[in-house]
Amino acid sequence: MTEAHHDALLRLIEAGGSTATRRALLDTHRDPVAALEAGARAWREAGCDEAQVRALADTATPSTQREQAHAWLAEPGHHLLGWHDPDYPALLRRIANPPLALFVAGDPGLLWHPAVAVVGSRSPSAGGRDNARDFARAIAATGLGVTSGLAAGIDTAAHEAALAAGGITVAVLGNGIDIAYPRANAGLYARIAEHGAVVSEYPPGTQSQRGFFPARNRIIAGLALGVLVVEAAERSGALITARLASEAGRDVFAVPGSIHNPMARGCHRLIRDGAGLVEAASEVTAAVAPLAVELGDALRRRLAAPSSGAGTPAADAANAEMADDPDYHRLWQALGHDPTGMDRLVERTGLTTAELSSMLLVMELEGRVAVAHGRYTRRRHDTANTAPSGAGRGK
Repeated sequence: MTEAHHDALLRLIEAGGSTATRRALLDTHRDPVAALEAGARAWREAGCDEAQVRALADTATPSTQREQAHAWLAEPGHHLLGWHDPDYPALLRRIANPPLALFVAGDPGLLWHPAVAVVGSRSPSAGGRDNARDFARAIAATGLGVTSGLAAGIDTAAHEAALAAGGITVAVLGNGIDIAYPRANAGLYARIAEHGAVVSEYPPGTQSQRGFFPARNRIIAGLALGVLVVEAAERSGALITARLASEAGRDVFAVPGSIHNPMARGCHRLIRDGAGLVEAASEVTAAVAPLAVELGDALRRRLAAPSSGAGTPAADAANAEMADDPDYHRLWQALGHDPTGMDRLVERTGLTTAELSSMLLVMELEGRVAVAHGRYTRRRHDTANTAPSGAGRGK
């Protein structure tokens, strides 16, 4: 987005009040600038209350929050996705109250990557921490991402294990995008921003408030194919995440524990209420596979790539067209069989990082490309000289 579009979206964010009314404005108008230019009558028709109308109409009052957000967005690797943006994560659109916008430090394309949320207690037992590491490491090894909340305890263990496995991890914050909470996780925040993505609906500089973390949990649940609760007390934020996931139609899993462990009682309650009892990561990944396929089809539609319905005349024609795409062909030749980093792929193909990220994600979802430690390689079953016909990039 241009700086004008950023500013308009930041004004919509700053207006506060009902998110639904501001989403309605963006649904009605083509972008944030057009939504603001529509004027007070259109704002009221979208359902905005008088406080929102006054805030949107006020163009004279300086805003420290917007200035701080513009400065943050000017830094490399910092992004803002609005409800109107086609890159807004497809799964997140389906929850009951999607955020108006997302601030992202890192790769925003990873918000489309199929992932499992791994959550639990901030004060886990040693066994619970080990379970979080083991499950997250195994999930990441399958190519699925690991989503969590950067909190102490289970969240931290899950993020660290995913990174150690060379996998993808996404951290969702309950405060401003520029604030690592707890402070002890500042280094982990930086590593996730470099190799994955850190996300918040709150602008830079926003301190935590009561209610922010339960609201954060709906985004964790909304971005994931399913939620795994490793260890949680009876009154735990992880149970809120699990409930929100269930309401959004996602799978919920819980790891059982000792009846003498108070940190296992929340998991046992979830199991009694219908959550899947799991003892291995393979049980989780097998259960979420159908939704992962659906997410892959949504991504292909976003990129105007052929769907997985191979064999039909329309699909065969689309596949043939993608096989002739010169950009896609250059990328395939650039990959080879040795792990290759993004910088080298940019150098070899002449394509931008954004273009390559989109193409590589589709190829990964189709099983044509493997990624580990930020490096990409062809999967062994593909030949050295023939580009697969089932993936491609929209023009």
